[in-house]
Amino acid sequence: MDSYPSFIEDKSEWNGTKVTFEITKKGDKTKVRFTHVGLVLTMNVMAPAQNAWGSYINGGLRSLITTGKGQPNDKEKADGAVWG
Repeated sequence: MDSYPSFIEDKSEWNGTKVTFEITKKGDKTKVRFTHVGLVLTMNVMAPAQNAWGSYINGGLRSLITTGKGQPNDKEKADGAVWG
């Protein structure tokens, strides 16, 4: 898929990468390990990527899990994406 992160200059850097989630039980809690496979984190990309994924995980994914309704970003909304 094509990527369009606004926080990096070369938007094609994320093309061909994939996102994985590993979900395991840890005691009475659930552990989710998130990995962005194939993303080469240069100094220009590292902090913005961490902030972006932190927003998705702590915002959209948390909302999807707890309320059944996620929070797509503005581009996804414009493209008609619906989470949940």
